[in-house]
Amino acid sequence: MAETSVVVDHTRLTAFIADALCAMKMPRERAAVTAELMVRTDLRGVDSHGIDMLPRYHELWQDGFVVMDADAVLEKDSMATGLYDGAKGLGHWVSSLAMKLAIDKAKTYGIGIVTVRNSGHFGAAANYSMMALEHDMIGVATTNSAFIAMVPTFGRAPKLSTNPISFAAPAGRHAPFVLDMATTTVAFGKLRIASRWGKPIPSGWALDDDGEPTTDPDVAMKHRLQTPLGGTRELGSHKGYGLAVMVDILSGILPGAVYGDLFQRTDRAQRKLQDTGHCFIAIDPARFRPLADFKRDMDDFFDSLKSTPPAEGQTRVYVAGEPEAECEARRRREGI
Repeated sequence: MAETSVVVDHTRLTAFIADALCAMKMPRERAAVTAELMVRTDLRGVDSHGIDMLPRYHELWQDGFVVMDADAVLEKDSMATGLYDGAKGLGHWVSSLAMKLAIDKAKTYGIGIVTVRNSGHFGAAANYSMMALEHDMIGVATTNSAFIAMVPTFGRAPKLSTNPISFAAPAGRHAPFVLDMATTTVAFGKLRIASRWGKPIPSGWALDDDGEPTTDPDVAMKHRLQTPLGGTRELGSHKGYGLAVMVDILSGILPGAVYGDLFQRTDRAQRKLQDTGHCFIAIDPARFRPLADFKRDMDDFFDSLKSTPPAEGQTRVYVAGEPEAECEARRRREGI
């Protein structure tokens, strides 16, 4: 039976999540940061990566896949680069530390790149790319996962995770550009949401055990056979597949974390814990040109994009991040 919905003030939701994480032995400061990031995701309308993840985090903790009181360690710190070991904890806390370090390095060197290994799920990638916006910088965040779901183009078995990418850039008059996308056709959480509400999924999101498209979210979750961005080779799935490999190189191989289907393979040592990897990049546009000129051109670019005549049945053309910014403003007023 489909569940009913309730509307909750975001401050109450943040407190509830923080208390729940503390009950799982996460220290209060880290729980507060994690809860804030999860609720920011819900505020922006990305319901698959906010409080919806809390039961899953509880399962991972109970099953010994994550260490809630883990202490992240800065293992390498050299000029514009750095490497954190997440010590098998959830990814939110160590990711916020890593992006802050990347931003600090960009203030000194113009660019900062910090990777993380031995981590866990970090929520929505946009949470971290957007941290750079507060410093008038460009932010990039990528992550992989030990839990594979993507079937390579022309294949019929999963070899990659959903491997999301987020890119954020500041503007002037306009809301910043914020892209946050899985390299699968949709994030796995979208399947979970559809299952929870008893709704079918569009054909092309996922495959059944025979490699055929399915509209049943429960079948899709059972077999974990998601298509790369594009869905089919004819519609460009090789591009989504290529992007997913790129993310695994940045997030997995570069920091020395899990990559591809390593977690499931029998020819390599089994790792009970996830060993997820992340990559965070901060770029200071002011090192290339005056910041005011950069923002002016961003606004001009957005003006041009938004002036595109809408297609039949549509009311307007959006820029990435605009719908989420509008949703956040509404949900801060009305609740989640």
